[in-house]
Amino acid sequence: MADMSPLLRRRPRKNPADSTVTLIGKPGCHLCDAAEAVIAGVCGELGARWEKKDITQDEELHRKYWEQIPVILVDGAQHDFWRVDPDRLRKALTG
Repeated sequence: MADMSPLLRRRPRKNPADSTVTLIGKPGCHLCDAAEAVIAGVCGELGARWEKKDITQDEELHRKYWEQIPVILVDGAQHDFWRVDPDRLRKALTG
């Protein structure tokens, strides 16, 4: 297996419970509400943790993401914005 091309080697699957999904949004945002429903469903199904951050309460998040909300991070890296695809999120959490 050591001689196998890195492209052909299987990577071990990630444990979703080791990941955290972060939803960055604001109150009264219908896209944020829709994203929250998808994230809650996928994370609940896989056992991943998730959190919600209010862009109106954090100047740094506001400066960085204002035009993209809702923004979804997986383990601190930007995964998506505006709309969340449940299959894509599921794949990001399971590797």
